[in-house]
Amino acid sequence: MSQENIPTKLYCVGLSYKKADVKVRGTFSITKDNQKLLLEEAKEKGIDGIFVLSTCNRTEITGFAKHPFELISLIIKYSNGSVEDFIKVSYVYKNKDAVRHLFKTGTGLDSQILGDYEIVGQLKESFKQAKIAGTTNAYLERLMNLVLQASKDVKNNTQLSSGTTSVAYAAIHYIMQNIPDYNEKKILIYGLGDIGKNTCKNVLGYTSNKNVTLINRTHDRALEFKAEHPEITVKNYADLTKEIEDTDILIVSTGADVHTISPVHLKSGKEILILDLSMPENVDITVKNIDGVSLVNVDELSKITDLTIETRKNEIPAAEAIIQKYKGEFNDWIEQRKYVPAVNALKESLRIIQHDEIDFHSRKLEGFNVEHAEYITNRMIQKITTQFVKHLKDEDTSVDLSISVISKMFNIKEMILNEND
Repeated sequence: MSQENIPTKLYCVGLSYKKADVKVRGTFSITKDNQKLLLEEAKEKGIDGIFVLSTCNRTEITGFAKHPFELISLIIKYSNGSVEDFIKVSYVYKNKDAVRHLFKTGTGLDSQILGDYEIVGQLKESFKQAKIAGTTNAYLERLMNLVLQASKDVKNNTQLSSGTTSVAYAAIHYIMQNIPDYNEKKILIYGLGDIGKNTCKNVLGYTSNKNVTLINRTHDRALEFKAEHPEITVKNYADLTKEIEDTDILIVSTGADVHTISPVHLKSGKEILILDLSMPENVDITVKNIDGVSLVNVDELSKITDLTIETRKNEIPAAEAIIQKYKGEFNDWIEQRKYVPAVNALKESLRIIQHDEIDFHSRKLEGFNVEHAEYITNRMIQKITTQFVKHLKDEDTSVDLSISVISKMFNIKEMILNEND
């Protein structure tokens, strides 16, 4: 049995870097607060099983629905995007295609930078949020568990994530390739989310630059990071404009929902490279009109390829084989989940017959031993249900037909249907 036979249709709807540029992706980005509201509304509407993934590369919802527009409407409502724009750049995957997409996403095969492993942490966080909101179910729990297992398997047993490639690494790679004497330049990193932290670490790890300054709106977090990396200078948020005036390279990863860098922060004629690693974009694109300002966003950075990426491409078949193994395990689990209610219903029906017959004979037959009768019939019930399970597991068996026949024979069809979830 394939995913096409899951009682409720599983959909994955969304958009990604493949068809939507950074500006469009920014309009469909869903904030953490709005993700919580989205999940709450989905729960109130009775949507059984749903989680939201919104990163710099994609915004998508995976969940069970009668029609994909139930999920699409939630994306539209809780982002700044329109239905018209969504239709132009979106994708809709159903059942087995949705499962395959999630496996490819979770293993880095669908990342903008092939093999980028940051998506794993983002997936975990998204699913954790859904669990807290109470919007996961057994199917999604099992599917996500296997996706994460596949991801770990791919990381440990292939070279798909070998070397160092990520948006944070691409930023440093870009600087090293395009800025002469980059070790002598003053670098200002604004924002200390995951990408900001990784960027700081990459600057320290891949360059000899000793003039790195960090500014974060929450000053205490910046000080905590400095405690681990004392070579970094930390400045107050109030000093942002002044620090930018003295900076050669500004790396922005504030993760805000609005522009945090605009023309008012910059002065004309000052040569400065700005790398905007945020989604939605945190740097007002009009800064490009200022003399001396160069602006590069995540899409431009992600085009950077080197020998590491070429090596990773050779690992795609191995990663696909691992995915196939875990998809097969998910298929087997779904198959078993479908017939377990039927087996339980059959067992319950046999126990009703057992009870009625023992009760009848205990009143009709003198000296009838109820304990012996229960022992013998319990073993018979166990053998019958075990044989039924073996029959259902046989590859030549039509599971749907067999369940239908047993249901009609024992009048348990309604019981089975009520078990579907």
